[in-house]
Amino acid sequence: MGEEKRLIYLDNAATTRTAPEVVEAMLPYFSELYGNPSSVYEFSQKSKEAITGARETIAKCLGAKTGEIYFTAGGSESDNWAMKAAAEAYRGKGNHIITSKIEHHAVLHTGAWLEKQGFEVTYLDVDENGTVKLEELKKAIRPTTILISIMFANNEIGTIQPVKEIGAIAKEHGIVFHTDAVQAFGQLPIHVDELNIDMLSSSAHKLNGPKGIGFLYIRKGVKIRSFIHGGAQERKRRAGTENVPGIVGYGAAVERAMKTMEERTARERELRDYLIDRVLREIPYTRLNGHRTNRLPNNANFSFQFIEGESLLIMLDMEGICGSSGSACTSGSLDPSHVLLAIGLPHEIAHGSLRLTLSEETTREELDYVVESIRKIVEKLRNMSPLYEDFMRRR
Repeated sequence: MGEEKRLIYLDNAATTRTAPEVVEAMLPYFSELYGNPSSVYEFSQKSKEAITGARETIAKCLGAKTGEIYFTAGGSESDNWAMKAAAEAYRGKGNHIITSKIEHHAVLHTGAWLEKQGFEVTYLDVDENGTVKLEELKKAIRPTTILISIMFANNEIGTIQPVKEIGAIAKEHGIVFHTDAVQAFGQLPIHVDELNIDMLSSSAHKLNGPKGIGFLYIRKGVKIRSFIHGGAQERKRRAGTENVPGIVGYGAAVERAMKTMEERTARERELRDYLIDRVLREIPYTRLNGHRTNRLPNNANFSFQFIEGESLLIMLDMEGICGSSGSACTSGSLDPSHVLLAIGLPHEIAHGSLRLTLSEETTREELDYVVESIRKIVEKLRNMSPLYEDFMRRR
């Protein structure tokens, strides 16, 4: 028997380990309490009650009403629903939508689809940290603007947007404001009234919950159509038998995340800063992408000059380290990240990027091993690079 390969998982923005207590909460709803929540007999009421309990837990965390939480299959569906249904519902008022160039592809591709349906979409530029410029947002507003969709925090570079200010601008102009909070919910405190959020997307597997379940918060009074037609589930807005174990798991994950948030994120910030400081200090020709401090507690994103991110990832994997070069949804693509290009990085630097996202289980010892491994691999790759050789010769 060979020694078990070491695993250091630093891709928590892609997905997280489902917490044991979340799995435990879900188990009875697979084989014991398996009733369909829409059935009338007593046995199925247990499923219905479990859904109501999870909905209440989530609503409470957002400062929302229970009836404003709609369960979906995840963040991408929630983004699609928010944008498509709002565009359709408010078409009588106008056809203009504002979003940013660094959104998740669930928003960007939906924007492109809406353009084909006759809507006009403005994609805002961001500054070098990946922050939306509020003045640009104000300038982009037209009498026909019906929706602003700006993410809460970026999934690749971790930058947190000025959501409260964006919400206030939207409210002042009577425009619906949607935020993709897939990376932020469970990591940052969010109160929908204080931030003037009308719609918010979230996904359970980013906060130690199961995959395939998310929600869309829709403020009461926001006109929005049904997304899936068929049955009367989710107050007739999203047909289909509810994913009861998933919903129960989501409720348990949210409860867990809220209890531990303050302590957990303080520790993650400390380790994140330790990682950032060491990498920038010990590996030359490296830059941090995203805002230095106003970023998700667990996110570090670097660009290493003169190397390919793909080679770095493969070699890190051989050392038992899981990282990514950007969004998990585009990991099959050879194009550089649209987020890194939007913050002004040239193609060749954007190609050499690495995103490391920590969890509550990450230790300082693991990060020491990671920094050491990155240092050796970057050195090795640069020694093989004619560009680096040329650069060193010209210095």
